[in-house]
Amino acid sequence: QVQLLESGGGSVQAGGSLRLSCAASGHTFSVYYMGWVRQAPGKEREGVAGITTDGSVTYADSVKGRFTISKDYAENILYLQMNSLKPEDTAMYYCAADNDPAATIRTITDFGFWGQGTQVTVSS
Repeated sequence: QVQLLESGGGSVQAGGSLRLSCAASGHTFSVYYMGWVRQAPGKEREGVAGITTDGSVTYADSVKGRFTISKDYAENILYLQMNSLKPEDTAMYYCAADNDPAATIRTITDFGFWGQGTQVTVSS
């Protein structure tokens, strides 16, 4: 089992920045892919960004150039730096992980391990 704990959400005005963190514990050696998923009220979950164990990163088109995913492999902490935030970025943000070597950002909503989520609210 892998446990994920997010932090760093909050409220910010449009154009501002936030950094989310996700601390992983448990059987982290088995994890192949980690990423961030968001869900706005009334909308489906959306894969935002993901990173593999070898550092390959992928972003949703909606956040490219504004968000940066990174990972501290020694401490097993996943980060999401969010810049130039827009009101449409408002959502609950979840950290997700999976040990399937075929995992990608396109399958992230089916991942096996999830955090409890952290709210991000961007006001105009």
